[in-house]
Amino acid sequence: MEIVSLTLIIGILLALFIFIPRFHKPSVGKSPDLDDGRRKAASKVSQKYSKAEVSLHNKRTDCWIIIKDKVYDVTSYVEEHPGGDAILVHAGDDSTEGFFGPQHATRVFDMIEDFYIGDLDH
Repeated sequence: MEIVSLTLIIGILLALFIFIPRFHKPSVGKSPDLDDGRRKAASKVSQKYSKAEVSLHNKRTDCWIIIKDKVYDVTSYVEEHPGGDAILVHAGDDSTEGFFGPQHATRVFDMIEDFYIGDLDH
């Protein structure tokens, strides 16, 4: 009976160590080992990007958007976007209208700053 109990306890502990880290996602911008471009973007001095340069970043694996004349590299967020591929509709282009649509909760206004990389050069 003791062996069965001990085996059960060990099995539960192993399951916890395996599954809990997979479900725990660090808060955006809070992780010390964050290295997906957001930390680098936050530490950069504001750069200027032309609309032509932004337009080159129009893929799932390289996605920049413009919101109110600010440029954001949202590549690392594309797969997490709750609206699916809707984020790609204006990849490499101005997403201001879509970003301020009724589908977004107010928390996106704070989240977007984590992806800021510079300003649009007119």
